[in-house]
Amino acid sequence: MRDLFLIGFLFSLFALGMRRPFLMVLAYIYIDIVAPQRLTYHLLNTVPISLIAVIAAVGGWAFFDDKRDSRFTVRQGAILLLLAYCALTTFFGADFPTEAKEKWDWVWKALAFAVFLPLTLRTKLRVEALLLFMTLSVSSIVIIGGIKTLFSGGGYGELNLMVSNNAGLYEGSIISTVSIAVIPIILWFMRFGTIYPPDWRVRVFGIGLIFACLLIPVGTSARTGLLCIGLLAVLMLRDVKRRLLYIGMLAVAGVAVVPLLPSSYTQRMETIRGYKGDESASTRLAVWKWTLGYVASNPFGGGFNAYLQNSFRYDLTLVEGSAHDSRIQQKVTTDRARAYHSSYFEMLGEQGWPGLFLWLGINIAGLVRMEALRRRYRQPDDPLHWGGQLAGALQHGHLIYLLGAAFVGIAYNPFLYQLIAAQIGLDTYLSRKSREARVKQVPDRLGLLSKQAPPLQDSSAKVGT
Repeated sequence: MRDLFLIGFLFSLFALGMRRPFLMVLAYIYIDIVAPQRLTYHLLNTVPISLIAVIAAVGGWAFFDDKRDSRFTVRQGAILLLLAYCALTTFFGADFPTEAKEKWDWVWKALAFAVFLPLTLRTKLRVEALLLFMTLSVSSIVIIGGIKTLFSGGGYGELNLMVSNNAGLYEGSIISTVSIAVIPIILWFMRFGTIYPPDWRVRVFGIGLIFACLLIPVGTSARTGLLCIGLLAVLMLRDVKRRLLYIGMLAVAGVAVVPLLPSSYTQRMETIRGYKGDESASTRLAVWKWTLGYVASNPFGGGFNAYLQNSFRYDLTLVEGSAHDSRIQQKVTTDRARAYHSSYFEMLGEQGWPGLFLWLGINIAGLVRMEALRRRYRQPDDPLHWGGQLAGALQHGHLIYLLGAAFVGIAYNPFLYQLIAAQIGLDTYLSRKSREARVKQVPDRLGLLSKQAPPLQDSSAKVGT
């Protein structure tokens, strides 16, 4: 039954895309995030639906879409440069050529699509539709995880999110990061959305979805998710009017929620206080130390999956016995071929200092531009106020993602580049609308426009999908 539903949904989406080519772009977003081919037993997993969708998306844009308002930006050029640099390290400098090509097979697609995607985002409706598909695609995972958490409590490595492996967004720490990162976007839809106008139904669904997003870190017992929730709470201080009341409500909610949390979650969260007794944290620190030593002699990195050559020893402090009769035991542990468990060290170890600085530049540039847009359109009476608020939501989601990225290797995850593409599309659209407004105001001041003169055509009024 699930196979038939997924096939019917995708067939309907592709059929609509024959009339509105932009829907093919959204179909690829859905496939990239949800990976329905991994959810079926027999049918979709034998068809290259991702390849079909991307060919249809690029072909539809190339042959049928209006390109008058499409712009190629500096950030797209930077992503293209990162793609070229990754190609060089993969084919000419990889320490493990075979393993590097395996990762390259999906990384280049994420980066190439990130370069292409902003070219299609020439209207407000398209930017909003992209974010809506991203949010609802994530929600298809989050809602199931939230329901299972409510009934089972979850547990580290125990929460089943529809698939049997941890690839993509289905890994616990990754979905915990992404589920919190989409909350600012959900809040924006509850106030400014136009595809689904923000009535009581949208607000009820939005509140329920936010609740499910907050449950995911509990169900997965991911410490990364707890840190992301803390950052979200701090970032929301920028927008609330009564901050003391907000802080008080957070304190009350924290006191009320803690007794309801499963013991497995609270015990794991307590390990945040120190790393010496936690094997996972100790391993990460050892890997990061090894990476710094590796790039000291290999400043251009070792290509994808260069971590396979690491080998190190670290000390683990174990406390045995009861609280009244405890014994501290020092244990020396040896490990090898451990993943980076950090996007920053992932970029550093695989692409070296040039790749890390380029990747950081792409992310920081997006955060700076969103802050500029947020401040420029902060006045409620500004016709583009919605854009300033969306810029703030995208910035907050991006910051939360980058915090989670410090503890999990998601430097190349497609969700990040889709978020950046939405930022580029919004930036380009708002800049164009501001220019059009200035051009219109100059003749008005000089009295050159007659009352009968037709208004300037707003290209964003057309759906163009």
